[in-house]
Amino acid sequence: MKTMKTFFKISSLLLLAFVVTVSCSDDDDPADNNLFVGTYNGTIGYTEDGSDTDITTEDGRVTVVKVDDNYRFDFSNSIPSLTGLEMEEDQNVLVLIGDDGTGTVRIDAEKLDIAYTRDGETWTADCTR
Repeated sequence: MKTMKTFFKISSLLLLAFVVTVSCSDDDDPADNNLFVGTYNGTIGYTEDGSDTDITTEDGRVTVVKVDDNYRFDFSNSIPSLTGLEMEEDQNVLVLIGDDGTGTVRIDAEKLDIAYTRDGETWTADCTR
């Protein structure tokens, strides 16, 4: 009987040690945890070359959506979404990498800044959570 109790104690301790070791993995990248996904509120804008479209509001919002390795920025106030941006995580800040547009997109857990132009369209945002 005493041998059986000892066996269960040792087995339980080994199982606990295994669970703790696995749950404390170093592979816990904030970019994989969707740290940047969510809604940011603040000043947003949009213009389109060759048209009368010019939208600006100080009471707008941008919802950040991650699909695979790409990000989509859904704007309020009838502003078209900014889609298909590939971002790179660097010290818990996403920064824009290779794309056919010009400008910057910087995002962290608290702040979103966009000044981006592609195909004659320009998106801007100065938002916080």
